[in-house]
Amino acid sequence: MIFKETSLAGAFTIEPERREDQRGFFARTFCVKEFEQHNLDSRLVQANYAFSKSKGTLRGLHYQRSPMSETKIVHCIHGAIWDVIVDLRQSSPTFGKWFAEELTSNNRKIMYVPKGFAHGMLTLTDDVEVLYMVSEFYSPTHERGIRWNDPFLNIVWPNVPTIISAKDNSWSDFNPHDLLGSIT
Repeated sequence: MIFKETSLAGAFTIEPERREDQRGFFARTFCVKEFEQHNLDSRLVQANYAFSKSKGTLRGLHYQRSPMSETKIVHCIHGAIWDVIVDLRQSSPTFGKWFAEELTSNNRKIMYVPKGFAHGMLTLTDDVEVLYMVSEFYSPTHERGIRWNDPFLNIVWPNVPTIISAKDNSWSDFNPHDLLGSIT
């Protein structure tokens, strides 16, 4: 696997290294040993699968408060997404900054989202399938979110979302004071 640190401290894109032959190819997408060599959280407790049937579906921006802050490892296994992460760690030099990467079933890139980040995705095609692994169990009492079109964050989305859940549409704007001591 090729680990590339993003512009946000501690967040990575990962490119699986393919071993090809006449059958097709093999690629490793997770390895505790390799993650630990890069000082990345390798503790995973759950794998989640999300299917979005329509282009323009937005999910996020989600995060969990401490003590249920979670690392996410995100793969788009069919179709394409615009995957967005926001650094919510107040002690971080990249606090309040965002990064986005197109993850597709063709480029097979993976997003490593550390604890203390919000995460969201916008589908760029129909029939999108995303597999993501997390380091903590879902906790409704710790779940939080930020509005996808928050003016402070000013995230550049490639398209205007056309499908958003009522919950994701109701998140508040980014407020650094709400985060104090609550993320990691």
